Amino acid sequence: MILAVDVQYSNDTAFVAGVMFSDWRAESPGKEYVSVLHQIEDYEPGKFYKRELPCILKLLEEHDLHPATIVVDGYVFLDGYQRPGLGKYLFDSLNGQVEVIGVAKKAFAGIGQEHEIYRGESSKPLYVTTSGELNAAKEKISLMFGQNRIPVLLKRVDQLCRAAAQEQTFGESR
Repeated sequence: MILAVDVQYSNDTAFVAGVMFSDWRAESPGKEYVSVLHQIEDYEPGKFYKRELPCILKLLEEHDLHPATIVVDGYVFLDGYQRPGLGKYLFDSLNGQVEVIGVAKKAFAGIGQEHEIYRGESSKPLYVTTSGELNAAKEKISLMFGQNRIPVLLKRVDQLCRAAAQEQTFGESR
């Protein structure tokens, strides 16, 4: 199974979502999950993983998820190969037992063109990094369903965590 994850923040609360699917070409998720964490770490420039990693680990634990691959919104390696990003810390936290693929919308300083993929009609690339083999990871993300730059299931996981955050905020303002 494949799990795509994303996190949305509202004040000191994080809303982490996951969509599970069994095939890279899947049009819709098999299952969707949401977890909420309160009193999260403050954002530290260059140490994004300190804030996001506990959120992803909670989602995995709370829902007893054991995917073969996890797709994160961000980087496995910030420079593509050595400087660890969120995905590398996740990979290490899972004892190297789960492939992690990072898909980022913006280039990080030093990321090479070999990490770019273009989807649909977009002239803007996505940046793919991985704990595994780069060309295989790029092919997997390229295969994902959707005609646009962002694959449908990656959009869905983003929408899911944003909706959870909005629901919480809306509920508090009543």
